[in-house]
Amino acid sequence: MPSQTIQWFPGHMAKTRRLMKENLALVDIVFELVDARIPQSSRNPEIAQLTEGKPVLTLLTKASLADPAVTKAWMQHYSDQNDGKFTLAIDCVTGEGMNQIEPMVKKALAEKLKRYADKGMQGRRIKAMIVGIPNVGKSSLVNRLSGGKKARVEDRPGVTTNKQWVATKNGIDLLDMPGVLWPKFDDQRTGENLAVTGAIRDGILDIETLAGILCARLYENATDLFCTRYKLDKTKLTDCKPHELLEAVARKRGFLVSGGELDTERAAIIVLDEFRGAKIGRISLEKPPVAEKKPAAPKAAETTKETEAAKEQVGAAENTAEESHD
Repeated sequence: MPSQTIQWFPGHMAKTRRLMKENLALVDIVFELVDARIPQSSRNPEIAQLTEGKPVLTLLTKASLADPAVTKAWMQHYSDQNDGKFTLAIDCVTGEGMNQIEPMVKKALAEKLKRYADKGMQGRRIKAMIVGIPNVGKSSLVNRLSGGKKARVEDRPGVTTNKQWVATKNGIDLLDMPGVLWPKFDDQRTGENLAVTGAIRDGILDIETLAGILCARLYENATDLFCTRYKLDKTKLTDCKPHELLEAVARKRGFLVSGGELDTERAAIIVLDEFRGAKIGRISLEKPPVAEKKPAAPKAAETTKETEAAKEQVGAAENTAEESHD
């Protein structure tokens, strides 16, 4: 892995940030999309500041590709945070969670909608801005909610480069924004996770290096699924480096070039495609941070007993002290 941190910030992303600021006043709520496989890495840290003052519905997209147990843990993590009050796991291909978006939006905007109703404006359409990193599923969400191919969808980042308004059948108008990353990834692991899931163009990093990183992530987070898919003996992989894991895949698949050398480039393409298509299994590359457990408050009865015991100890100590003094 190169020592430098992965960076990819095309010029149109700076434009997107300006568009978000300029158009925020036009919407009632913001849909923030994050990839369910990497919720932390795919959550732009600038979004909270850019959308300050607006209710935010966090949507964990591509849920059918992620480990459902880990996604559930992320949902709990977000619900425990003040800024994650409104959160859903969805999948625009399978339809998972899509019918919950409208009720959740109305719940988030309950006070505002009541004010509209009091003014006789019950039929006013809700306006939502869709934001997120590239290739997180914004255009797919627009098409699913609008019931048609209103937005161009491709399995690569940077397809949407301009804003567009799209009406849906459930009374919500969507403002689809281009994907936006942040100028600098302070954590190299964040850049790597974005690269292996396709949020950053594959060409920014050598494909064999990228696939080796992915193999290491798969071995770390889904050992059994990874080893089963490529018929690997996990007991022999304990100390393997990323490129050695990729070589093991190439060897098992019989990928050879002239001269009998391993065709790791072919193996790299296979591993990346099969991970992104969930052919290896439903895998999450990130788990939520473990919350610190606060010690349980003692029960009233226990507190009373402890207090009485403490008093007895103090009394005994005082008696001993008096006897010694005498």
